[in-house]
Amino acid sequence: MALHFTDSYVEDSFALLQHYKRIADRAMEQVSDEQLFLTLDAEANSIALIVKHIAGNMRSRWTDFLSSDGEKPDRNRDSEFVDPPATREALLELWESGWRCVFGALEPLSDADLPTVVTIRGEAHSVLQAINRQLAHYAYHVGQIVLLAKHFAHQDWKTLSVARNRSEEFNRKVAAGELSQR
Repeated sequence: MALHFTDSYVEDSFALLQHYKRIADRAMEQVSDEQLFLTLDAEANSIALIVKHIAGNMRSRWTDFLSSDGEKPDRNRDSEFVDPPATREALLELWESGWRCVFGALEPLSDADLPTVVTIRGEAHSVLQAINRQLAHYAYHVGQIVLLAKHFAHQDWKTLSVARNRSEEFNRKVAAGELSQR
C-alpha cells in the first residue's frame, strides 16, 4: 500500500479498507472456483463462507450508518455460515455489494463526524469507534482468506507483499526511487 500522507482519520480508514479489499481480491484470484468452497476441517469456514459473513456484516453495519443500529433486524448472522452462493460470480457479487455499502457510507463522512454517536447492537459507539471496530473485523477475516488461499494455491502462490528473502532487494529499490513504499 503506497503511503499517502494524511491527517484525516476518515481518509486513512477509507484507504486502509481499500487496501484490505485489494489483498483479499488478489488472494481469491489465486484459487480455483472449487477451492473457494473448501474447508480445512468440519469446524473451519471456507473462503466463500467468510466472504458471505463479511458481506452480511457490511450490509448490516454500513446501511443507514449514521441513522440506524448497525445490527439490522433482518440480519441472520448464523445463516452467513451456511449455504454460500453457488458460484464464484455470485460470491463476488455479494462481496462487491458489501464493499459498496462500506465505501458508500464512508465517502460522505469527514473527520467532523467522528464524535457522532451511532449504535451497534444497541450499544453506543462514536463513529471513530465504529470504524475501528469494522477495520479490525475485516482485517481479521481478510487474514483468514489469505491464509486459506495461500494454503490452497501452495507452490503457485504469488506473494501479496514483499517476497520471502527479497526484503533487502525491495528496500534497495525503494531507496533508489524505483518503487514506492507499501
